[in-house]
Amino acid sequence: MNNRYIGALVLAPFIIFLFLGGVYLKYIVMVISLFGMYEFYKVSRKKHYKPIALIGYVLCIVYYLNMNKDFSQSFNIYILIATIFLLLCIPVVYTSYNFVDVALTLFGFLYVAVFFSFIVFIDNKTYGQYLVWIIFICSWGCDTLAYYSGRILGKGGKHKLCPKVSPNKTIEGSIGGLLGSTIGCMIYGYVISKYGVHIELYHYAIIGVLCGGFGQFGDLIASSIKRYVGAKDYSNLIPGHGGILDRFDSILFVSVVVFYYITFIIKI
Repeated sequence: MNNRYIGALVLAPFIIFLFLGGVYLKYIVMVISLFGMYEFYKVSRKKHYKPIALIGYVLCIVYYLNMNKDFSQSFNIYILIATIFLLLCIPVVYTSYNFVDVALTLFGFLYVAVFFSFIVFIDNKTYGQYLVWIIFICSWGCDTLAYYSGRILGKGGKHKLCPKVSPNKTIEGSIGGLLGSTIGCMIYGYVISKYGVHIELYHYAIIGVLCGGFGQFGDLIASSIKRYVGAKDYSNLIPGHGGILDRFDSILFVSVVVFYYITFIIKI
């Protein structure tokens, strides 16, 4: 069986947790965050940095255990400041570590665990059981149409999107990705309006464009990190797909975009 299909089967249980929502979704996202942080810390070591992984994992677990329905309540600033305080003391006591290692420890937590947590915060909102799917519809719609647009319209790769970061991506593929995200989001918005989700259709168009754009940034950022450390994939956890951060790179950014838009623009 093709490795990509095996990888899809590995990811399938996550879909079940999306349907279940609530505490089930929260803890599966926490587990995924821990795996993603492990991958980030692992590739960081390729450049001989030494992030203090154990503290990052503990901070991630405390963050999710402390999670409420509201992000501002869940992100306990006292815990974060105390962690930074203690981390900065470590290079003094253990001189084999330095301030870059401390910064990477915190960055791994913020980039992976906190960005992933917006999936849970969206699920906890009014209409959350419907709105949480926007993250994945936009991301998958963007990836799918970008792939086919790139292959068909960008054949030969004459119009590179960002060659120094990801040489195979084309402008044609990027435009296709924006369309895929926007069309998918609008169709989904129309469908869920029949189930009592009262949001104007133009909001879905704007969300689709934003997610299509920033989702591609998420993909390119993950690629730039791998390129800097000289890694092909973050891990081989998911056959045919690489690691958690290879498969969910755009979703990390899309989840933030969706959360901010529905919180501050739609005001849900």
